[in-house]
Amino acid sequence: MKSILLVLALGLALAMPVAVSPSAAASTDAHVMLNPTQIIWGSPPPVFRKGAHFVVMSGDPGAAGPFTVRLKLPAGYIISPHWHPTDENVTVISGTFSLGMGEKFSRASTKTLTAGGYALLPAEMRHFAWTKGGAVVQVHGTGPFVLNYVNPSDDPSKSEGAK
Repeated sequence: MKSILLVLALGLALAMPVAVSPSAAASTDAHVMLNPTQIIWGSPPPVFRKGAHFVVMSGDPGAAGPFTVRLKLPAGYIISPHWHPTDENVTVISGTFSLGMGEKFSRASTKTLTAGGYALLPAEMRHFAWTKGGAVVQVHGTGPFVLNYVNPSDDPSKSEGAK
């Protein structure tokens, strides 16, 4: 399986808009304080299917060090089975977000988290997710954040027409 960086260090500014200036986002010495109206959503990195929106809240997910990102997912959105070489911390900001463990996607084997819900997915744990009615989730951890699909054909960045 080929590792795919969630965010390429070179393309941080090109891959997605950042909610704070790049210098503030990259520095662990700078404080970050944002109200919802200051968050600028953009397209997610190409390892996510189209339809989601993405924003870096702090840090650089493509580099070593702490980061926080948010994903806004539409109703019916699926993230196919995958794993990360580092721990993933997920907090549901709004809506409902369902997570399941294993190498095969199965709605029946997921647990639904509501707003305020939290999940810790240890490094290398195979998991998948979906949202029935839409959700905003916040992911934080230590980068670089890499997303490895269990089945490489599930990787949207490898499909025909991907940027």
